[in-house]
Amino acid sequence: MTKITIQPSCENAPRKSFLKDFNVAFATGNAGFIIDQVHEDITWVIHGDKMIRGKDQFAQEVNLMKEYIADELVIHNIITHGREAALNGEMKMGGETYVFCDVYRFLDTRNNVIKEMNSYVIKIK
Repeated sequence: MTKITIQPSCENAPRKSFLKDFNVAFATGNAGFIIDQVHEDITWVIHGDKMIRGKDQFAQEVNLMKEYIADELVIHNIITHGREAALNGEMKMGGETYVFCDVYRFLDTRNNVIKEMNSYVIKIK
């Protein structure tokens, strides 16, 4: 079971709650939830690794990742403003620790449909 730690933040912000749930889904391998939250024309750049375009390619990538369940997820900050948001934290998996920051752009300000993601991941030695 994945240990989840979330630093205190505004509990009245629905988009922050959504991003918390979205990242917990990544940590626990809930591929179906993740795929359901993105736009058909999603663009996901994993900097230093690859660019993923379209929901089909996104689904393939997420389904490959779902086998990697985190031992621990710590979310440090969730920042939202208009169509943009960012979340940073760390994941521990198989004796390794990764720090990450994801920057999101939503389809619009009213819905939690993700149109773009930029991921920055660093393995800590």
